[in-house]
Amino acid sequence: MAQILSSISSGISHTNSVENGYTDLDWDNIGYGVTPTDYMYMMKCSKDEEFIDGQLIPYGNVELSPAAGVLNYGQGLFEGIKARRREDGRIVLFRPDENALRMKVGAERMCMPSPSVDQFIDAVKKSALANKRWIPPPGKGSLYIRPLLLGTGPILGMSPAPEYTFLIYVTPVRNCYFKEGSTGLHLYVEDQFHRAFRGGAGYVKSITNYAPVLKPLTNAKDRGFSDVLYLDSVSGKYIEEVSSCNIFIVKDKTISTPATNGTILPGVTRKSMIEIARDIGFKVEERQISVEELLEADEAFCTGTAVVVVPVGSVTYQAQRVEYKTTNINSVSERLLSTYDAILNGQLGGKNTGWLVEIN
Repeated sequence: MAQILSSISSGISHTNSVENGYTDLDWDNIGYGVTPTDYMYMMKCSKDEEFIDGQLIPYGNVELSPAAGVLNYGQGLFEGIKARRREDGRIVLFRPDENALRMKVGAERMCMPSPSVDQFIDAVKKSALANKRWIPPPGKGSLYIRPLLLGTGPILGMSPAPEYTFLIYVTPVRNCYFKEGSTGLHLYVEDQFHRAFRGGAGYVKSITNYAPVLKPLTNAKDRGFSDVLYLDSVSGKYIEEVSSCNIFIVKDKTISTPATNGTILPGVTRKSMIEIARDIGFKVEERQISVEELLEADEAFCTGTAVVVVPVGSVTYQAQRVEYKTTNINSVSERLLSTYDAILNGQLGGKNTGWLVEIN
């Protein structure tokens, strides 16, 4: 690792000054967007082969054939992971093995080879360590890590691409994806557009799942909403997920979330919050949830790598708007978030300690 960094860093002049091991950024106002960093990771393989050797290279543009499978047929996947710097100086990843396994499932669905779990985690660790100076100070944010698996070989006609690229880039981001933060999201229940359908690819993190939601999402944001909550495409009666995260409801101390039945992305944070909730004594159900149940819930919240755990402040369905209290320090979402933070900060032992992977 040191030899790789030494060889590539000699050809790059850093334009950002470094102070106390950090790059020169306003860490209190880093936002949630793309900030070019120092290095990215790349690994390639041909069709019907396995990924073997990858390397860190200078951050920059990627050259693609205009006939690349990802450009012409959307043959691509992505993941999202965060590296966080703790108060004790340690840098940790949260359950990267789950992201690696999800990419393997997605790759099988999209007829692509994929890195092994060990290759995936090793590449993520190297990418974070190579860009260590971009990891925000404790409490100021995290380093968002974006692994991509792309069909980069040229292909004309409906067939898997002849070559594939596994690529990772990173960027520093603030703690909360949504500007609303702990004040609560304002969700619009979409009953005209659908995110996924039975037999489709809604359960994998395919790039093709995200562009179609831009239209309803833009419409909702133009009207002052934070995001869109989608319904099932068969009956239009049951909630599924938000554009960028999973959703939970709370009623009479029971937590419920839509079951991952092939149309819902099995979020890593979703899975973790279900396990945490059960560990601290909550009953958790994974099942169909009607819109009516959502509107009658005591509490609602969303989970995801970007949002972690964020309360829902209101839901609007057709002409009806329901508001939820988001200032209760004893709310379920607050208890889950507090437990999650305690795990990240090494304050809880038990099985959850295995969820963290240290990179320094």
